[in-house]
Amino acid sequence: MTTRPPALVNQPLDRIETPALVVDLDAMASNIARMAAEARRLGVVLRPHAKAHKCGTIARLQVAAGAVGVCCQKVSEAEAMAETGITDIYLSNQVVAAPKLDRLAQLARTARISLAIDSPAGLEAAARAARDSGIGLMVLIEVDLGDARSGVPPGPALVDLAKSVVATGNLRFGGLQAYRSHAQHARTAAERRDLTAAAVHTIARVRDDLGATGITCPVVTGGGTGTISYAAASGVYTELQPGSYVFMDAAYAAIEDESGGPFRSFDTALFVEATVTSASEGRAMCDGGAKAVSPVGRLPLVVAPADLSYYAADDEHGRLRWHPGSAGVRVGDRIRLLPDNCDPTVNLHDWIVGVRNGRVETVWPIEARGPGL
Repeated sequence: MTTRPPALVNQPLDRIETPALVVDLDAMASNIARMAAEARRLGVVLRPHAKAHKCGTIARLQVAAGAVGVCCQKVSEAEAMAETGITDIYLSNQVVAAPKLDRLAQLARTARISLAIDSPAGLEAAARAARDSGIGLMVLIEVDLGDARSGVPPGPALVDLAKSVVATGNLRFGGLQAYRSHAQHARTAAERRDLTAAAVHTIARVRDDLGATGITCPVVTGGGTGTISYAAASGVYTELQPGSYVFMDAAYAAIEDESGGPFRSFDTALFVEATVTSASEGRAMCDGGAKAVSPVGRLPLVVAPADLSYYAADDEHGRLRWHPGSAGVRVGDRIRLLPDNCDPTVNLHDWIVGVRNGRVETVWPIEARGPGL
């Protein structure tokens, strides 16, 4: 059961009920257009990651701008995207439980579905679901690029897994999943460039190993908001899957661009509006706690008023202190928070409040939020 929307269309910002997830529509539209134009310029396919926004309306805006489809991390995300009209969906994650794979196979009756695997057991599970449903699925093998996450290390085991995919009649080998997570938020541009270059070297070797056995690799997909230019220019990646660019967050605000200045390739579009609920000398509480702004990573930044710091998160409250010499805040004042990580923060909300020129222009449901089902 979803909550009622925190705002009505045409309301002024100060009438939005808090805590609320608020998006600057002009900034978001600029980000979507800029990323689509960059992908076209660099000659790569754009497949944005829907885990960043989990919203069918935003996914449709991305596709309308030129994206081929979306990535998802969970079957429920894929179902929500398909229900809102997205017809090309890639599960960039391992799905091994039979009920979830059965749902994916059913989804493949109305949408183009592909998924990542990294083990013979995962391959066998996907093949069973495809066989039982009579629906073909495309699978990509995830390559372990050194992030200590999922993936198959380069070498004979990966080649053997690809051979097994090809030998399975109801599965198609689509290529390689190659996401270097640690590269996205490396502080300097040089670090991100070097990490991407190392990943590209590994992927090229895997692609050549597969080619030596007669297996072509039509898709190499990966990259993210922090490394898009390096991945796209590599000549190895054919498809990019950035997610955070649509909103941006404090984690990206903390990294540097090529000149050593702040990373400003895309505009900050996502905030959490909160209200001061208690105040005393030098400190205050707001209603933007851990249930409204995810504490995954670092705590959120207070972007307005600028002389406040958010220093701790309780379940329902955020703890604030103001800087020496500041006038501070009073009960009822509004504050604006910038999450460190947009993805889990979006997952805490049922609605996105879209604002333009100081008023609410739209309220969108976040259809794909929720646990990892």
